[in-house]
Amino acid sequence: MSKFGPLISTAQLQRQLSDPALRVLDCRFDLMDPPGGRASWIAAHLPGAVHADLDRDLAGPITASSGRHPLPAPGAAAKTLAGLGVGNDKTLVVYDEGSGAIAARAWWMLRWLGHDRVALLDGGFAAWVAERRPLEHGAVDALAASFRGSPRSGCIVTTTEIEQSLRAGRNPRLVDARDAARFRGEREPIDRVAGHVPGAVNLPFGLSLASDGRFRETRDLEAVWADAPVPGTGGEWSVMCGSGVTACHLALSASLAGLREPRLYVGSWSEWIRDPERPVATGP
Repeated sequence: MSKFGPLISTAQLQRQLSDPALRVLDCRFDLMDPPGGRASWIAAHLPGAVHADLDRDLAGPITASSGRHPLPAPGAAAKTLAGLGVGNDKTLVVYDEGSGAIAARAWWMLRWLGHDRVALLDGGFAAWVAERRPLEHGAVDALAASFRGSPRSGCIVTTTEIEQSLRAGRNPRLVDARDAARFRGEREPIDRVAGHVPGAVNLPFGLSLASDGRFRETRDLEAVWADAPVPGTGGEWSVMCGSGVTACHLALSASLAGLREPRLYVGSWSEWIRDPERPVATGP
């Protein structure tokens, strides 16, 4: 298979669908209708694509101290991926409805486990359908596979680390992917507390996308990140969101813009507010 990543175009993918080394994961998911993603996959999907559910396959069990989408244990994640037909010898393409907001979590998680041969389908299912490319209908049985993965160090920032930074008077160097109104604390449709981690800055993940749902050109992404108050160079920095999902979209965007890859605050806002003693900021 020809080299690609972290994005693949619809045309590139269609040319390579017959490659036996390829596996395609349909990551469509609706936070407001969790079963809806699988139902959409059964109704129509890219040829050969199997469905990876955000809650079941790309996250672990929620605990009293975790956010809404904690990472699964590495062994459990490897078993799940193998069950989806993901092998260490395979190249992966992940997609969702269009923006990559959910599929980016699969992209990040595979790389966290050491599997670099993964790309996100630019424009996702919406672009594929708009271009009248081939579809399949009905459930697909995953092909048997063997997957071994080991978490890479330095990929994650924890709540404890952020708390320590704030207590020491240091900027936590966090970029929050949520929309501006949620970040400012003006509205909160999902979590019980509105606002943001003190010192965090806001860069809504949608700013990385063009009007057609595809990622913006490199020069435009460079400009988006140049305007971000926390640069991706000159030291470690991290991304967050509501539950550690769209933050992965920011990580991919930063990679495309040529920045140092950030760490992921997996628990994100939904974990931060588990403890009412943790400080909350509102406003810009």
